[in-house]
Amino acid sequence: TAKSDVPFWLKSPAVHCLSLICPAMVFAASTVLAACDPSSAFFGFMGVTSAIVFANLGAAYGTAKSGVGISSMGVMRPDLVMRSIIPVVMAGVLGIYGLITAVIINGKLDTPATYSSYSGYAHLGAGLTVGMSSLAAGLAIGIVGDAGVRANAQQPRLFVGMILILIFAEALGLYGLIVGLVVASTASEKGAGLCTSYAP
Repeated sequence: TAKSDVPFWLKSPAVHCLSLICPAMVFAASTVLAACDPSSAFFGFMGVTSAIVFANLGAAYGTAKSGVGISSMGVMRPDLVMRSIIPVVMAGVLGIYGLITAVIINGKLDTPATYSSYSGYAHLGAGLTVGMSSLAAGLAIGIVGDAGVRANAQQPRLFVGMILILIFAEALGLYGLIVGLVVASTASEKGAGLCTSYAP
């Protein structure tokens, strides 16, 4: 048989291994050691902003809407005003949800030079989760509170039913708070070490 023209050192398994694996290793290393994106902090602070702003929007709407109903009902039944103040209290709790989330996310914001995109997106998602859930709960509490206190003034037996509806409306904001806190708390562990500092 004729000898192959391929040099012996190209037939070595180590050469084939290096020719296939080394480029992949270099690519993986360059990906892991990439510099952190400076705009990641923007998404983190947008999570802080969205949590408190949207939660306060829901709390404000729920307070205003149910407050109009309480004021209208109090003209004829002033003895029921303090009993009907429950929707206002429950709407105000939604603002506390946003406050808690915003403070926690702000506390988990790392140094901007080492803040990864994963952490920024996770904190933005956590803030939007709590904020939008509280906004939805505030809309429900405002509408139910307005109609409920008016109906309760005419039929006192509707009070328990109104409270149950308000509780389940408030639970919507609580669900968002739980998910947002879980996402924000796990982002620090999962997003650590994904990039290197861009600071010189």
